[in-house]
Amino acid sequence: MFMSVNYSLLKRKNWIFDLDGTLTVAVHDFDAIRKELGIPAGLPIVKTIKSLPENESVVLQNKLHEIEEKLARNASPAQGVKTLLEKLQRFNYSLGILTLNTRENAWFTLEALGLEHYFSKEFVIGRWCEEPKPSPKGIHKMLKQWNITANEALMVGDYLYDLQVGRAAETATVHVDPSGEFAWPELADIQVNSLDELAGLLPK
Repeated sequence: MFMSVNYSLLKRKNWIFDLDGTLTVAVHDFDAIRKELGIPAGLPIVKTIKSLPENESVVLQNKLHEIEEKLARNASPAQGVKTLLEKLQRFNYSLGILTLNTRENAWFTLEALGLEHYFSKEFVIGRWCEEPKPSPKGIHKMLKQWNITANEALMVGDYLYDLQVGRAAETATVHVDPSGEFAWPELADIQVNSLDELAGLLPK
């Protein structure tokens, strides 16, 4: 289904990105990760780990960190990611990342992809910095750091939680879906198949 683009939303100068599957090619098999961690199907991984007794939680946190570190080493850049980030940097946009990953693994991924110079570490918010998505607390923290309101920001992601967190924080939302299925149209202000396409919507 074709969605007309509200170009005024793209003029917002503060963009928050999901990392895995948005800035990178999606490789996370969350069902496989749940199985490896012994978490029942369908349950949120991070929230479930945090709810366990401390000794069990620490073991699973470490195991999840190892899984994510391996995935980070094998990460590939999403189509058009450098084109988009270079364009946003040229326009002096503020860029941040809100991820379910740890901040350490997120930064490792950015370095592996050669994207770290587009971001400042203070604007990379991981799961232990704030309540994980879809809680809006991570976005609220970033908005406070930037000293802006939600209607000056844009959340870009590939998954349900990314769109839900944007809606909960009252930012605009961009859904990046290479499959073109766009499963949650009610949660997305803009829908694109790739970051290349998103870059093409910006002024020259």
